[in-house]
Amino acid sequence: MAENFQKLTAIRGMNDLLPADSARWERLERLARDWLRSYGYRNIRTPVLEFTRLFTRGIGEVTDIVEKEMYSFTDSLNGDLLAMRPEFTAGTVRAAIEHNLLYDRPQRLFSMGPVFRHERPQRGRYRQFHQISVEAMGFAGPDVDAELIVMLARLWQILGLTDIRLELNSLGASEERAAHRDALIAYLEGFKDQLDEDGKRRMYTNPLRVLDTKNPALQEMANGAPRLLDFLGAESLAHFEGVKQRLDDAGIAYTINPRLVRGLDYYNLTVFEWVTDRLGAQGTVCGGGRYDGLIGLLGGKPAPAVGFAIGMERLLDLWSQGDAAEAEPECDVYVVHQGDAAARRAQRIGEQLRDAGLDVIVHAGSASFKSQMKRADGSGAEIAVILGDDELAAGEASVKTLRSQADGSPGTQRRVALDALADTLIQSFDSDVD
Repeated sequence: MAENFQKLTAIRGMNDLLPADSARWERLERLARDWLRSYGYRNIRTPVLEFTRLFTRGIGEVTDIVEKEMYSFTDSLNGDLLAMRPEFTAGTVRAAIEHNLLYDRPQRLFSMGPVFRHERPQRGRYRQFHQISVEAMGFAGPDVDAELIVMLARLWQILGLTDIRLELNSLGASEERAAHRDALIAYLEGFKDQLDEDGKRRMYTNPLRVLDTKNPALQEMANGAPRLLDFLGAESLAHFEGVKQRLDDAGIAYTINPRLVRGLDYYNLTVFEWVTDRLGAQGTVCGGGRYDGLIGLLGGKPAPAVGFAIGMERLLDLWSQGDAAEAEPECDVYVVHQGDAAARRAQRIGEQLRDAGLDVIVHAGSASFKSQMKRADGSGAEIAVILGDDELAAGEASVKTLRSQADGSPGTQRRVALDALADTLIQSFDSDVD
């Protein structure tokens, strides 16, 4: 009797990344690493699992991430309460403290990989998603805040993105936020009857988040609320002016959004988001700001810090709407062969071409010449190397270009001596680059 078998699928909101898509991811990752290296940022890789208290202390117990979205569980082996990282910053700060990274100099660090939040999956919002997270630790001035924003503008330029805009705000210092918080609570108490249960609770625990409402009926209330910018002291205002001046110097346009607060408790002073209208409801592509108190909060010697995170799925979605994200070929050269002797020699030729620095697929198994050539064309290779009895007897291979030439003329085919094959192909690719 056959067993009842339920088809196995991926967890909703945790998506497979198939080869046709992963090529675009790899290209974006390469571009991002080169871009980050050009500003002196180095890679740090922290564990997916951390103690839950790292995030409750660092992100804030009354944030949506901790209250509703974090995957947290008890380790069945020892009873530890663990969490799958919902973001990178807290783990990066923990690692910097644990390994004394800030002992002798500031650090420019980046991470790239998956993070996890238990959200309702929709376009641009998944339960497992990916971030590029950038942290500049040990830098206090507005120059580094502005540099992060300027470097993001460079990334958009590299990717050919134009329909993306910058929103900017300052959250000031803790005492300024406390004074604003008291005024805001007093203001919100006059609208208790209009708030939902979540808003009423947040009014006393995290009133800034009440202003981040998406409810159209509450927009007038939010617009009339006391502005944090009006509570900033001279030092905070000077920092904010310094950021704006440097952005003006760089020619980067921005909008001051006094309701921009970000969703994590650790931010102070500068906060910013890069947003677009081309991704529907999930329009924030990148967000960040300064978090000067987090290192001390997590047990380290207090030090200033600022950073940002990019949602890679959203960035790829935006990028793929243009012409910049063309599919990459599987290889440079595809080797086609007919007959046992040619198949054996093809394997050796493949290794020789790889030694010369080329990416090569040697056709596996037996198939007709027509079928192999179809597969060669589908691989995206620039060149097919063809081996058969005639070629082997002459000590040669046929070299066929599979793509049209720059002038639009069709590809060509010629015979090349086997002992000159690698050099000939390298010269061919070099001339294409030129």
